[in-house]
Amino acid sequence: MPVKFTKETYLYWYELMQLIRQFELKAEEMYKMAGKIRGFFHAYVGQEAIAAGCMTATRQEDIFITAYRDHGLALAKGASANACMAELYGKATGLAKGKGGSMHFFSKEHFFYGGHGIVGGQIGVGAGIAFAEAYKGTDNVVLCFFGDGAARQGVLHETFNLAMLWKIPVVFICENNNYAMGTSIERTSNVVDIYKLADAYEMPGDKVDGMSAEAVHEAIARAVKRAREKGGPTLLEMKTYRYKGHSISDPGKYRTKEELEDYKGKDPILLVLKTIKDNKFASDEEIKAIDERINGIVEESVKFAEESPWPEDSEVLRDVYTDKNYPFIID
Repeated sequence: MPVKFTKETYLYWYELMQLIRQFELKAEEMYKMAGKIRGFFHAYVGQEAIAAGCMTATRQEDIFITAYRDHGLALAKGASANACMAELYGKATGLAKGKGGSMHFFSKEHFFYGGHGIVGGQIGVGAGIAFAEAYKGTDNVVLCFFGDGAARQGVLHETFNLAMLWKIPVVFICENNNYAMGTSIERTSNVVDIYKLADAYEMPGDKVDGMSAEAVHEAIARAVKRAREKGGPTLLEMKTYRYKGHSISDPGKYRTKEELEDYKGKDPILLVLKTIKDNKFASDEEIKAIDERINGIVEESVKFAEESPWPEDSEVLRDVYTDKNYPFIID
């Protein structure tokens, strides 16, 4: 069967998805078994094809913004595993100086603008960043990620309206992993095909196989091209699945074991690996070398986080925005 992409692309996808997968599994281990990570924790395990396909269909200067399931996208944009693990540990060497934790990864250097804990909050912010890019005269595009649960937030509709009216260069990506915080979309919405919400605003919308890096790349490439050409936003519903619960404390009892195993049969990493092997893009030894390199990176990130210092007390009020002319602040 002919392939749509180059050997280098498939190997890049495999390595990136393995990095995300192994990082998340190791972080979960350090949370549950070692008690080194605290607070909220939302794993990206199962959704890696979305990060991979988005990366190859965009430029580094294109901005990603997402919700609290953010580790995978931060790693995809180039944030180091060391800085990401240190942030989970709350250490000063973390991506947000240890102040953000799991839900608030952020790196302007890597064009990754969060990590947002308010459900749907990033939708309006993402469109605002895209408006700023257009205002500054760049042709950069913002990829704004949100979950199926956030599709019921009012900010989505307000943002869609203005984004289409002003032809803002943003791609709205719903990572639909079926259960929001634990309730299926069939129980919360009359519209179960989220991409159809775009119709109300005459916005292009499409459903995408979010377990396929190829399908994600193709859909993102079309949407980004439209945005760069000042055609405005697109809504893409990426049908994906999280193997873990909503958060690390969620046992996921609202779904069956059979359903989970069925989706594991569509594992995005295994699909890419099969293409690599079928086309002899890499030998078993070369694949093993990639896996060992990723394992080394992840293990080093734990060592780095363990040995990093805690933030100084003086950091508490640093990087906090204030406006002395704001009339409602009481000293």
